[in-house]
Amino acid sequence: MIIKYPQELLDEADKRITGRKLTGFTPGQGPMHPDLMLVGEAPGRHEEQVNIPFSGASGQELMRFLASIGYSRANTYITSVVRRRPYSIKRVRDKKTGKVVEKTPNRTPTKAEVLAFAPLFDWELATVQPQIIVPLGNTALKRLLGPHANIGDLHGQKIVQPIQQATPDHTGYQWTKKKYLLVPMYHPAAVLYARRLMSTVEEDWQKLGKIIKSN
Repeated sequence: MIIKYPQELLDEADKRITGRKLTGFTPGQGPMHPDLMLVGEAPGRHEEQVNIPFSGASGQELMRFLASIGYSRANTYITSVVRRRPYSIKRVRDKKTGKVVEKTPNRTPTKAEVLAFAPLFDWELATVQPQIIVPLGNTALKRLLGPHANIGDLHGQKIVQPIQQATPDHTGYQWTKKKYLLVPMYHPAAVLYARRLMSTVEEDWQKLGKIIKSN
């Protein structure tokens, strides 16, 4: 299922990112009331092209980790804290032609861009109502648990506490009254760049599988 967002929240997010280097729009996908809601950083180039979250190289790793605990895209909700692809502009010389060409590689979203999409994510979380939130990487983790949270310290841990949500005027964050169950994980892209993390990440997913069964 592809979620349909309220138009007023989409319009507000677009207004707040006017002039910023963001492109495309990849909606969250998955069933309502799932065991797991996986929360990434932002769509990449492949996600922008096919409109499916985590469908590129890191997504292949993610599907493997999900399968290891008996889950798949079909029974998991997948989204990210920013819905458009953040990019930078780089001018490089083409090795074959010698001409200078413009590239638009992915980049990490800024804090302001994450905040611009905060009301949209808050609505999405309230609508989907997952049993467990799985922030993938630091950007998603800090959006939920604040700037001092670090994936290196919290990965694979069961955390039950309030999370950050947008303030009523959407200019900052406040803590929810409700407590949520979170299990932070390294972003699957981390193992593509640092294979030494593979055993740690695999162990963390097995921990998540046990948490699901005991929840």
